[in-house]
Amino acid sequence: MIEFIVIVESGADARTATKLAERVLKEKFDWLDDDILQHCFQWTGLEEGTEFSCWRDIIKIIDDAKSQIKYKPSRFLGHDSKGVPLKADGAASIKILNLVRFLQKTRQIKAVIFIRDLDNQPERKEGIEQARSEHINKTSKLEIVIGAADPKREAWVLNGFIPFNQQEEQILEEIKNKLSFDPCIESHRLRATSEKEPERMRNVKVVVEQLTGNDMEREKQCWEDTDLKHLRERGVDTGLTDYIQEVEERLAAIILSD
Repeated sequence: MIEFIVIVESGADARTATKLAERVLKEKFDWLDDDILQHCFQWTGLEEGTEFSCWRDIIKIIDDAKSQIKYKPSRFLGHDSKGVPLKADGAASIKILNLVRFLQKTRQIKAVIFIRDLDNQPERKEGIEQARSEHINKTSKLEIVIGAADPKREAWVLNGFIPFNQQEEQILEEIKNKLSFDPCIESHRLRATSEKEPERMRNVKVVVEQLTGNDMEREKQCWEDTDLKHLRERGVDTGLTDYIQEVEERLAAIILSD
Protein backbone atom coordinates (compact mmCIF):
# COMPACT_ATOMS: atom_id res chain seq x y z
CA MET A 1 0.00 0.00 0.00
CA ILE A 2 1.44 3.36 -0.96
CA GLU A 3 1.35 6.23 1.51
CA PHE A 4 0.67 9.95 1.29
CA ILE A 5 2.20 11.73 4.31
CA VAL A 6 0.00 14.54 5.72
CA ILE A 7 1.57 17.46 7.62
CA VAL A 8 -1.01 19.74 9.26
CA GLU A 9 -1.70 22.02 12.22
CA SER A 10 -4.66 20.01 13.57
CA GLY A 11 -6.92 17.06 13.01
CA ALA A 12 -9.53 19.36 11.48
CA ASP A 13 -6.98 20.44 8.87
CA ALA A 14 -6.24 16.80 8.05
CA ARG A 15 -9.93 15.91 7.67
CA THR A 16 -10.55 18.89 5.44
CA ALA A 17 -7.50 18.44 3.21
CA THR A 18 -7.78 14.67 2.75
CA LYS A 19 -11.52 14.67 2.09
CA LEU A 20 -11.13 17.43 -0.46
CA ALA A 21 -8.29 15.55 -2.14
CA GLU A 22 -10.34 12.36 -2.35
CA ARG A 23 -13.23 14.28 -3.91
CA VAL A 24 -10.92 15.85 -6.48
CA LEU A 25 -9.41 12.47 -7.40
CA LYS A 26 -12.84 10.84 -7.72
CA GLU A 27 -13.97 13.68 -9.95
CA LYS A 28 -10.90 13.26 -12.15
CA PHE A 29 -11.19 9.47 -12.51
CA ASP A 30 -14.73 8.23 -13.07
CA TRP A 31 -13.68 4.66 -12.20
CA LEU A 32 -12.51 5.71 -8.74
CA ASP A 33 -15.03 5.19 -5.94
CA ASP A 34 -14.73 4.82 -2.15
CA ASP A 35 -14.17 1.06 -2.34
CA ILE A 36 -11.35 1.35 -4.87
CA LEU A 37 -9.91 4.42 -3.18
CA GLN A 38 -9.09 2.60 0.04
CA HIS A 39 -6.92 0.17 -1.94
CA CYS A 40 -5.05 2.87 -3.89
CA PHE A 41 -3.29 4.66 -1.03
CA GLN A 42 -3.55 5.61 2.64
CA TRP A 43 -3.14 8.92 4.42
CA THR A 44 -0.46 8.62 7.08
CA GLY A 45 1.78 10.58 9.42
CA LEU A 46 5.54 10.40 9.69
CA GLU A 47 5.23 7.83 12.45
CA GLU A 48 3.85 4.45 11.42
CA GLY A 49 0.26 3.84 12.47
CA THR A 50 -0.67 7.53 12.53
CA GLU A 51 -3.02 9.33 10.14
CA PHE A 52 -1.16 12.65 10.07
CA SER A 53 1.63 14.61 11.75
CA CYS A 54 1.43 18.12 13.19
CA TRP A 55 3.94 20.88 12.55
CA ARG A 56 4.35 21.46 16.30
CA ASP A 57 5.53 17.87 16.80
CA ILE A 58 8.19 17.73 14.09
CA ILE A 59 11.22 18.26 16.34
CA LYS A 60 10.07 15.49 18.71
CA ILE A 61 9.31 13.13 15.81
CA ILE A 62 12.79 13.66 14.40
CA ASP A 63 14.40 13.16 17.82
CA ASP A 64 12.42 9.94 18.30
CA ALA A 65 13.47 8.74 14.84
CA LYS A 66 17.13 9.20 15.79
CA SER A 67 16.83 6.78 18.71
CA GLN A 68 14.17 4.41 17.42
CA ILE A 69 15.07 3.88 13.75
CA LYS A 70 18.69 5.14 13.70
CA TYR A 71 17.91 8.19 11.62
CA LYS A 72 20.83 10.56 11.16
CA PRO A 73 19.68 14.03 10.01
CA SER A 74 21.76 15.92 7.49
CA ARG A 75 23.66 18.95 8.74
CA PHE A 76 21.27 21.87 8.53
CA LEU A 77 22.65 24.82 6.56
CA GLY A 78 19.90 27.46 6.95
CA HIS A 79 19.81 28.24 3.24
CA ASP A 80 18.93 26.52 0.00
CA SER A 81 21.38 25.15 -2.57
CA LYS A 82 21.67 28.62 -4.16
CA GLY A 83 22.63 30.21 -0.86
CA VAL A 84 19.25 31.94 -0.40
CA PRO A 85 18.23 32.03 3.29
CA LEU A 86 15.24 29.84 4.07
CA LYS A 87 12.01 31.65 4.81
CA ALA A 88 9.47 30.73 7.48
CA ASP A 89 8.67 27.01 7.48
CA GLY A 90 11.42 26.38 4.94
CA ALA A 91 13.74 24.81 7.49
CA ALA A 92 11.02 22.64 9.05
CA SER A 93 9.85 21.52 5.61
CA ILE A 94 13.34 20.49 4.53
CA LYS A 95 13.82 18.55 7.78
CA ILE A 96 10.51 16.77 7.18
CA LEU A 97 11.42 15.91 3.59
CA ASN A 98 14.85 14.63 4.65
CA LEU A 99 13.15 12.32 7.17
CA VAL A 100 10.66 11.18 4.54
CA ARG A 101 13.56 10.28 2.21
CA PHE A 102 14.93 8.08 4.97
CA LEU A 103 11.52 6.50 5.61
CA GLN A 104 11.17 5.70 1.92
CA LYS A 105 13.80 2.99 2.40
CA THR A 106 11.23 0.86 4.24
CA ARG A 107 7.86 2.45 3.37
CA GLN A 108 6.13 3.08 0.04
CA ILE A 109 5.77 6.83 0.52
CA LYS A 110 4.88 8.57 -2.73
CA ALA A 111 3.84 12.06 -1.64
CA VAL A 112 3.90 14.62 1.14
CA ILE A 113 0.99 17.04 1.62
CA PHE A 114 1.86 20.21 3.49
CA ILE A 115 -1.21 22.02 4.85
CA ARG A 116 -0.50 25.35 6.52
CA ASP A 117 -2.46 28.39 7.69
CA LEU A 118 -0.67 31.48 6.41
CA ASP A 119 -1.94 33.57 9.36
CA ASN A 120 -0.97 36.78 7.55
CA GLN A 121 2.52 35.38 6.90
CA PRO A 122 2.79 34.71 3.15
CA GLU A 123 6.45 33.81 3.63
CA ARG A 124 5.30 30.50 5.11
CA LYS A 125 4.21 29.32 1.66
CA GLU A 126 7.41 30.67 0.13
CA GLY A 127 9.48 28.69 2.63
CA ILE A 128 7.64 25.44 1.84
CA GLU A 129 8.10 26.14 -1.85
CA GLN A 130 11.83 26.55 -1.25
CA ALA A 131 11.88 23.12 0.37
CA ARG A 132 9.98 21.62 -2.56
CA SER A 133 12.43 23.11 -5.02
CA GLU A 134 15.31 21.50 -3.13
CA HIS A 135 13.68 18.05 -3.28
CA ILE A 136 11.72 18.06 -6.52
CA ASN A 137 14.30 16.29 -8.67
CA LYS A 138 15.83 13.95 -6.14
CA THR A 139 15.52 10.20 -6.22
CA SER A 140 13.43 8.41 -5.31
CA LYS A 141 10.40 10.11 -6.73
CA LEU A 142 8.38 12.11 -4.21
CA GLU A 143 5.47 14.40 -5.05
CA ILE A 144 5.07 17.43 -2.80
CA VAL A 145 1.65 19.08 -2.52
CA ILE A 146 1.18 22.46 -0.84
CA GLY A 147 -2.09 23.69 0.64
CA ALA A 148 -1.66 27.22 1.99
CA ALA A 149 -4.89 28.54 3.53
CA ASP A 150 -5.13 32.33 3.55
CA PRO A 151 -5.59 33.35 6.28
CA LYS A 152 -6.77 30.03 7.82
CA ARG A 153 -8.45 26.73 6.98
CA GLU A 154 -11.75 28.25 8.12
CA ALA A 155 -11.61 30.53 5.05
CA TRP A 156 -11.96 27.34 2.95
CA VAL A 157 -15.00 26.39 5.06
CA LEU A 158 -16.62 29.74 4.31
CA ASN A 159 -15.90 29.29 0.60
CA GLY A 160 -18.12 26.23 0.75
CA PHE A 161 -20.86 27.62 2.96
CA ILE A 162 -24.28 27.76 1.27
CA PRO A 163 -27.29 28.58 3.49
CA PHE A 164 -29.58 25.60 3.94
CA ASN A 165 -32.59 27.41 5.36
CA GLN A 166 -34.11 30.81 6.13
CA GLN A 167 -32.37 31.04 9.50
CA GLU A 168 -28.92 30.57 7.97
CA GLU A 169 -29.77 33.04 5.21
CA GLN A 170 -30.74 35.61 7.84
CA ILE A 171 -27.53 35.09 9.86
CA LEU A 172 -25.42 35.43 6.71
CA GLU A 173 -27.27 38.58 5.69
CA GLU A 174 -26.68 40.15 9.11
CA ILE A 175 -22.96 39.36 8.91
CA LYS A 176 -22.75 40.76 5.38
CA ASN A 177 -24.35 44.00 6.54
CA LYS A 178 -21.87 44.35 9.41
CA LEU A 179 -18.86 43.61 7.22
CA SER A 180 -20.07 45.34 4.05
CA PHE A 181 -18.95 42.29 2.06
CA ASP A 182 -19.90 38.63 1.70
CA PRO A 183 -17.62 36.58 4.02
CA CYS A 184 -18.17 33.45 1.91
CA ILE A 185 -16.99 35.11 -1.30
CA GLU A 186 -14.25 37.26 0.25
CA SER A 187 -13.24 35.19 3.26
CA HIS A 188 -9.59 36.12 2.64
CA ARG A 189 -10.47 39.58 3.99
CA LEU A 190 -11.23 38.18 7.46
CA ARG A 191 -7.75 38.73 8.87
CA ALA A 192 -8.40 39.66 12.50
CA THR A 193 -6.62 37.46 15.03
CA SER A 194 -8.48 38.64 18.14
CA GLU A 195 -11.87 37.31 19.19
CA LYS A 196 -12.57 40.48 21.17
CA GLU A 197 -14.45 43.52 19.96
CA PRO A 198 -14.07 45.45 17.73
CA GLU A 199 -11.97 42.95 15.69
CA ARG A 200 -14.17 39.98 16.55
CA MET A 201 -16.44 40.43 13.52
CA ARG A 202 -13.46 40.12 11.16
CA ASN A 203 -12.10 36.93 12.71
CA VAL A 204 -12.68 34.05 10.28
CA LYS A 205 -13.09 31.51 13.09
CA VAL A 206 -15.83 33.62 14.69
CA VAL A 207 -17.72 33.97 11.43
CA VAL A 208 -17.60 30.20 10.82
CA GLU A 209 -18.93 29.57 14.35
CA GLN A 210 -21.78 32.00 13.82
CA LEU A 211 -22.80 30.54 10.48
CA THR A 212 -22.53 26.88 11.46
CA GLY A 213 -23.65 27.18 15.07
CA ASN A 214 -20.32 25.65 16.09
CA ASP A 215 -21.66 22.36 14.67
CA MET A 216 -18.81 20.30 13.17
CA GLU A 217 -21.21 18.23 11.07
CA ARG A 218 -22.61 21.42 9.51
CA GLU A 219 -19.07 22.67 8.99
CA LYS A 220 -18.02 19.44 7.26
CA GLN A 221 -20.83 19.82 4.74
CA CYS A 222 -19.06 22.95 3.45
CA TRP A 223 -16.12 20.92 2.07
CA GLU A 224 -17.72 17.49 1.74
CA ASP A 225 -20.96 18.39 -0.08
CA THR A 226 -20.48 21.75 -1.80
CA ASP A 227 -19.80 21.35 -5.51
CA LEU A 228 -16.08 21.43 -6.36
CA LYS A 229 -16.75 23.91 -9.16
CA HIS A 230 -18.18 26.27 -6.56
CA LEU A 231 -15.13 25.80 -4.30
CA ARG A 232 -12.74 26.46 -7.19
CA GLU A 233 -14.53 29.69 -8.08
CA ARG A 234 -14.66 31.03 -4.53
CA GLY A 235 -11.26 29.79 -3.37
CA VAL A 236 -9.00 31.80 -5.67
CA ASP A 237 -7.89 34.24 -2.95
CA THR A 238 -7.86 31.78 -0.03
CA GLY A 239 -5.48 29.23 -1.54
CA LEU A 240 -8.22 26.62 -1.92
CA THR A 241 -8.24 26.73 -5.71
CA ASP A 242 -4.45 26.32 -5.79
CA TYR A 243 -4.64 23.33 -3.43
CA ILE A 244 -7.28 21.61 -5.56
CA GLN A 245 -5.11 22.18 -8.63
CA GLU A 246 -2.04 20.74 -6.89
CA VAL A 247 -4.00 17.59 -6.03
CA GLU A 248 -5.22 17.31 -9.61
CA GLU A 249 -1.73 17.59 -11.01
CA ARG A 250 0.49 15.85 -8.48
CA LEU A 251 -1.56 13.19 -6.69
CA ALA A 252 -3.48 12.21 -9.80
CA ALA A 253 -0.18 11.45 -11.55
CA ILE A 254 0.67 8.95 -8.81
CA ILE A 255 -2.73 7.25 -9.06
CA LEU A 256 -2.21 6.81 -12.80
CA SER A 257 1.35 5.52 -12.48
CA ASP A 258 0.42 2.94 -9.84
